[in-house]
Amino acid sequence: MQREAHFCAARSPNDVDIVLLEQDLHNEPDKLRAEVQIALDNTKNTQGQPYDVSLLGYGLCSNGIAGLSAKIPIVVPRGHDCITLLLGSKEKYIEYFNSHRGVYWYSSGWIETGTMPGRQRYEKMLAEYEQKYGKDNAQYLMEQEQKWMAEYNWATYIDWGFDNSEKEKKFTKECAGFLGWQYDEIKGDSGLMQRLVDGRWNDNEFLIVKPGERIESAVDEDGIIGCRDRS
Repeated sequence: MQREAHFCAARSPNDVDIVLLEQDLHNEPDKLRAEVQIALDNTKNTQGQPYDVSLLGYGLCSNGIAGLSAKIPIVVPRGHDCITLLLGSKEKYIEYFNSHRGVYWYSSGWIETGTMPGRQRYEKMLAEYEQKYGKDNAQYLMEQEQKWMAEYNWATYIDWGFDNSEKEKKFTKECAGFLGWQYDEIKGDSGLMQRLVDGRWNDNEFLIVKPGERIESAVDEDGIIGCRDRS
């Protein structure tokens, strides 16, 4: 979410330093947890001045943030994953998720990673496999790689209205066609991320973890996965 995070930070009245971690960490929750904890342990900026608070641009993310703690307060949005930040609320997330089973989300920041499913990713991986393992083995590996895609039905673009949105919508449509998925687009909402960096934290949207407490997973009364603190 590099583009979206910098967009909101640039408009915030606060001084916000952004620390970016690799997208692939989502595939290994334990490794994600370890890397985020390292970032949280750094409570001073490059000038040696202390931070007031650490903001996590994650949702629960397959329990990847469960167990995290810090010497200064942590603020994290209540949501299943980071898509909640792009859509603007956990309610909008769950409403769309329930009506569109098998959604793979596309957004400006995600597309920039170059890892989104589609023809470009397929051809890049195939070329790498052929070079490493030969054509026959590469074809077998690609067949195995494609199996997980059968679980998805939708390629949905989250539109934040950036200058390159139309180009990215076209890219998402092409990916959907290549994969045999349906295409959809939904208007994104920067409000939740903006409130996160602005320091406007209400209890319904954000969890504030005090020093000495840890994040743990929970299910709230609405059945939406969020977080709660634990000493």
